[in-house]
Amino acid sequence: MESEIITVLIILALTVLMLTFELVRIDLVAMLCMLSLAWTGLLTPAEALSGFSSNAVIAMMSVMIMGRGIAKTGIMDRFSHYVMRKAGTSRSKLIGSISVSVGLLSGFIQNIGAAALFLPGILNISRRSKISASALIMPMGFAAILGGTITMVGSGPLILINDLLRNASLEPYNLFSVTPAGIGLLSAGIIYFLTVGKFVLPETKSTDSLNDQEKMIKALSLPHKILNYKIPSGSSLAGKCAEELKIWDSYRVNILGISRGRELHYAPWRETKFEADQEMVILGEDDEIKRFARDYGLIRMEQEGRLYNLHDPGRSGFAEVIIPARSELAGQTIRKYSLRKRHEVEPVMLFSRGEEIKGNFSDHKIVAGDTIIVYGLWDKINDMKSGLDFVVATQFKADGKKESKTVIALICFVSAIALAFSGFPISIAFLTGATGMILTRVIKIGEAYQSIEWKVVFLLAGLIPLGMAMQKTGAAILIAQNVLNMVLGKNIIILLLSVAVLSTLFSLFMTNVGSIVVLAPLVISLGELGGFDPRPLALMAAVCAANSFILPTHQVNAFLMTSGGYKNSDYFRAGGGMTLIFLSVVVMIFYLFYI
Repeated sequence: MESEIITVLIILALTVLMLTFELVRIDLVAMLCMLSLAWTGLLTPAEALSGFSSNAVIAMMSVMIMGRGIAKTGIMDRFSHYVMRKAGTSRSKLIGSISVSVGLLSGFIQNIGAAALFLPGILNISRRSKISASALIMPMGFAAILGGTITMVGSGPLILINDLLRNASLEPYNLFSVTPAGIGLLSAGIIYFLTVGKFVLPETKSTDSLNDQEKMIKALSLPHKILNYKIPSGSSLAGKCAEELKIWDSYRVNILGISRGRELHYAPWRETKFEADQEMVILGEDDEIKRFARDYGLIRMEQEGRLYNLHDPGRSGFAEVIIPARSELAGQTIRKYSLRKRHEVEPVMLFSRGEEIKGNFSDHKIVAGDTIIVYGLWDKINDMKSGLDFVVATQFKADGKKESKTVIALICFVSAIALAFSGFPISIAFLTGATGMILTRVIKIGEAYQSIEWKVVFLLAGLIPLGMAMQKTGAAILIAQNVLNMVLGKNIIILLLSVAVLSTLFSLFMTNVGSIVVLAPLVISLGELGGFDPRPLALMAAVCAANSFILPTHQVNAFLMTSGGYKNSDYFRAGGGMTLIFLSVVVMIFYLFYI
């Protein structure tokens, strides 16, 4: 065996060990791998650094930017609200609904694009359902990868395999030739997470602003139940206002918003008259809200309608607002100052001169140093910071949704997908879409840079040269030939399993496109030598190039790793079972329907 092949195999083994046991950060492992290939002379400096300009890395960076742009428009908020209405807070129903949606979509667009499109909605669902994001993101990512095998345009290897078949003078497959295998794999993946997901999925605690909200609610004993009700015709509430009903004293509830038709009011003024058919969002203790609803014959609304923002921890919540000496509010009352009319936030509690005041404190004289706990949209609370009347003590990040840019963002995203379908490289297509979002101000250039997870970029850029070195030195072909020679003449099931395992192993350390480029000619030759139709073997190798779950080296898994807070061990635990199921299902389906 040539010394170059031995060297590259040693580097491969050390890389696998460091990734498996997490001896150092995964991006640093990738950098060490890349540098080792240059230090040993296996690759030229230009080749070792080529990962940074690879299609996969540029495509991933572009997808991250487009994902941030899509998230800023609030498009996926609507998706999350729909899923929540249908699935509620049931973990299994959420996993099933999300996986089916993203899996089917990724059959027609690149799986990395589908994952980026759904990620903002998944994070929103996690916040609202109080289910750890790590329990939802990995099933979604696996479904995106599996869904990419539903059609011949869902993943790079399946697109490429038809060209490789033509080069070998073999008939290519049509768009839905692979669909039986893809549907079987997606179904198996969903069933896997529904049955054993709670045992293999990590429960990483979220680190977003919701934790701070929970701490504030617990520390201050704040009411935190938020329910929607509709005022029916004939209700005694119609025609009256909050001031007249004295709802703060009688029920200790707060009206966060009311809507009817196109009318929408956050923290409605105390003199605002309630009307029949209005929908209202009420904050308070559960029993007090229900007593209020019962007394006035209100109808519980399951859907959140146009006031859904008030239920979303990413867009609304409690804030501590301190009154400085320079404030116009100092020395007068909330009623006189018209806090609700000016800022559209609902005052819930007051701390004045060491006294805690709940209920109706609208006529309490406010002095410098008082603290008011308000509930409202983060955008509204953020506006309070810009003046001199308040010091907002609560840390939060306003989403800054640009719903007016929704159509533009969708045009940019769909255009990127269309360019990819029309034959442009996915990197050029997605970079065009990302640039379009920046030029049309869906997202600012600074936000675009911030949206890129550089750890993921260095991970992929560092490992891509390893696959190049395996091809350049002949190590990849040597491994493939030895494995395939061992099974030549054996039972067809053993042959299928060997091809599937080999393709799986290659896809863990090479790009899935690179692995199919190496394997396809060998598999086609093997089929011809063994007297089998080589087309199904080549197709199966392309499908199995997606079987990359044990390590976060697949573009989708690498993209989602930071958002889910995952470690390599999480992928090894959950991906190990998925890999075995994938191999079993794909061998069975190809044996029954393709060979």
